[in-house]
Amino acid sequence: MRNDEDGGLALIERLDRLLPQTQCGQCGYPGCRPYAEAMSRSEAGVDHCPPGGDAGARALAHALGVPARPYDRSRGAHKPPQVAVVVEADCIGCTKCIQACPVDAIIGGAKHMHVVIEPLCTGCELCLPACPVDCIVLLPATAVEATA
Repeated sequence: MRNDEDGGLALIERLDRLLPQTQCGQCGYPGCRPYAEAMSRSEAGVDHCPPGGDAGARALAHALGVPARPYDRSRGAHKPPQVAVVVEADCIGCTKCIQACPVDAIIGGAKHMHVVIEPLCTGCELCLPACPVDCIVLLPATAVEATA
C-alpha cells in the first residue's frame, strides 16, 4: 500500500470510530463505514447522521478539517440511545425482524418468539417497519439496562 492509501485508511478508521455505529442508513449509506468512506473522499458532508446529532457532526468536521455545521434534521431526529424489545405475547415468529436487523441483534426461529440481544442492538429502528404485527417497541437504553 502507498502512504496516501495508508493515510486514507487511517482517516476512514477515525471517521468510522466517531460515528455511532447504529448502521441505520439515515445518512443515505448502508452503514457507518460506507458513510465514513464517502466523507473521506469528500463525497458526503459531515451533517448526514441523525444518531450522532450536532456533536457528532462537529467531531466529524474537526477530524476532516472542515467547517462544522449542525446535522441535517430532514434525515431524522436525534434521539437518546435506545434498544428494541420484542413483546412476547404478540410475536408470531415470522423472522422479518431478523432479516431487517443490520447487526444481527435479533435471534429466534420461524414460528417461535424472537428475542433482541440488547447489548448488540443499536436502536436503528429498521426492525419496526419489518414487523407485521407491531410487536417490537423501542425503549431508552438506560430503561432496559435498569430492568435487566
